[in-house]
Parts: sequence; structure tokens; C-alpha cells
Amino acid sequence: MSPPSSPAASRLLSVIVVAADSGPALRECIRNVLDWPLRLELLVLDNASNDGVPQAAARACAHDPRLQVIYNRENLGFGTAVNRGAAQSSGDVLLVLNPDCMLAAPGTTRLLEVLDSDTNIGLVGAVTCNAQGKPDPASWRRDPLFRRAVASMLGLARAGVNITRPLPDHPVDAEAVSGALMLLPRRVFERVGGFDPGYFLHCEDLDLCRRVRDTGLRVVLAADVHVLHAKGGSSAHRPIFVSRHKHRGMWRWFRKFDPAARNPLLAGLVWLGIWAHFALQLPILFARKLLRRPGGNRHGEPGRGQ
Repeated sequence: MSPPSSPAASRLLSVIVVAADSGPALRECIRNVLDWPLRLELLVLDNASNDGVPQAAARACAHDPRLQVIYNRENLGFGTAVNRGAAQSSGDVLLVLNPDCMLAAPGTTRLLEVLDSDTNIGLVGAVTCNAQGKPDPASWRRDPLFRRAVASMLGLARAGVNITRPLPDHPVDAEAVSGALMLLPRRVFERVGGFDPGYFLHCEDLDLCRRVRDTGLRVVLAADVHVLHAKGGSSAHRPIFVSRHKHRGMWRWFRKFDPAARNPLLAGLVWLGIWAHFALQLPILFARKLLRRPGGNRHGEPGRGQ
């Protein structure tokens, strides 16, 4: 099918997917993206996967010059891998897409249209949903400031981090959107320096949204675009690893952006709270890990160890 001639689809779109033992979802994601009737290139950054899927996908699509698989010798983390992909891409617009996100072609076109609707828009996200169509609260968030985290713990939803009111059916401004899907012009990505490599996994999306907003540009949620997000293909088999880096990310974001971090006593309490929360989760996370080991899954299915 020939690419459409609309302004939203006329530029080269660079789709960047980071894989880390993402399983069959990666293969489906690649097929899905390459079926879009758009001018695009697809860069898959493989963070030292052991499942063989990136290699198999590269062989299956060897005839399609739009696909480039870049093999990292070690797991560089999400943000660093995206930065490497962006540096090797050629498009004017970058789409960062999780391998377990199935974005339809009309949704992609709509995201491009939203981006083009206002020169002051620096980043566009979408509503990610589970298999039942339920939106992920992480699709529409506020900065995770200390005062908001306390409000969330106290059950004060309106003052918390996640925005809980019903989603509109049109684009809206947001403080943060989900890193599972982010569309932004290359000039904006380069202006803010890409993802902060100090994060390994989790919270780097909150950081990027904040820095885009700090330049005076808008972060917009295209609330009329819903995307299936399976979640967990790359991380469900290593829950302790993922949780540790998530908590590290929380602490890094707090130190960088939260005014409360200027108070040494309060900062110390936050640090203790973050790692106490991690410690309390360990028994459950360890049990999940054991259940995923070969012979340890009580449902009789092969497990996958960290």
C-alpha cells in the first residue's frame, strides 16, 4: 500500500523499540509496525536478550530494509537504549514504542496529527489499555511530588499522582504520559538531551515529560487513541530486578525535581520510605520469582528465572 499524502504522514517516522527477552510480543510488534502505510523506519534495540526472538525477527524480515536490529552486548537499560536508537535513526519524528504495545495504523496517524496541530506541543502520548480495554492509570499522570504521594496514601485521589477522573474523548494537556508510547519531534528529543541515562528502568518517562515541559512545550495525551498494552513481557520473569530499579528511579526523580528534596531531613525520610517499601515487597517478589522457575510453576507451565 502506498503511503498517504497527508501532512501528518509525509515525514519519515523513526519507530524505536527496546527489547529485553520480550518474547513473541516483539515479533508481533514488528509485524504490526511494518504493516503501517506510513513512511517509516523501525529500529529494534536488543538489550542482550537470550530468547532468540530479535535474531529470528531480523531473519524473517531480511527483505525489508525498513527494519534495523541493533544488538547491545549488555542490558543498557531502557533510556540509554532509546538514546542509542535515536542517534542511529533518520526520521524527523521519533516514536518510542514498547514491544508489548499494539498500536494500530489509524492511531499512529492520529498521534501525528495531534503533534502537528500545535507547534508548542513537544510530546504526545496515548491511552494504554489491558486486554479488557481498561485504561492504565499511568497513561495520565501528574509529577510524583512528595505531597502528592502522601495524598495518594491518604486516599485523596484528586490530589494524588494518577488522574482518576474519566478520560475525555479528545487530546488534553498532561504533566506526564506513559513511556510505553511516546511521540515527539527529533528536535525536541535532542533539545532536552534524550532520556536521562541515570535511570535504568522506570521513571525515565516521568523525567523526560518534566524536562520537555520545562522548556515551555506542552505534553499532550491523545485521549482518543487507545492502545493495547500487554505489559510485562520483558520484566515479569525478573520481578526483584525490576522493582529495585523502579525504586532507584523514584529516588532519582525526587532528588532532581521535587522541592521537598531541598530539606535534608525530609529527603532522608523519603529515602527510608522508598527502600522500606521495596523491602516490604521482597517476600512477594521472591515468591513470584520461584513460581516462574522450571518446575516451580504450580500451573505446570515452564517458568522463566531472572
